[in-house]
Amino acid sequence: MVLAAFVKFQIALEDAAVKVKPNPDGLPGTAALEKLVNGLAALALLACAAGIVIGAAQWALGSRSNNYSHTSDGKSKVLYGLIGAFVVGAGAALVNFFYNSGSAVTAK
Repeated sequence: MVLAAFVKFQIALEDAAVKVKPNPDGLPGTAALEKLVNGLAALALLACAAGIVIGAAQWALGSRSNNYSHTSDGKSKVLYGLIGAFVVGAGAALVNFFYNSGSAVTAK
């Protein structure tokens, strides 16, 4: 009984072929949203650069004054700024990579 229901469910899934093909021209306002995302990426990069500069200054002052806590915090801020800039820069490539990887998966 359960096996028959499972087979019927699997047959129903095979008949329901859903395809997703992103179309940038499919909805109005896509160009504006793309400009918004690009602007947010620029702001994120500015914030990362500011974090790197602030962290470097804190690192230098903490090192000069032999304050381990400030030195460690400054190093962390520089590292977080660099990681943030990498993620912003690689964001589109990562999204495209995972989209292409997911598109390669087939139902059969």
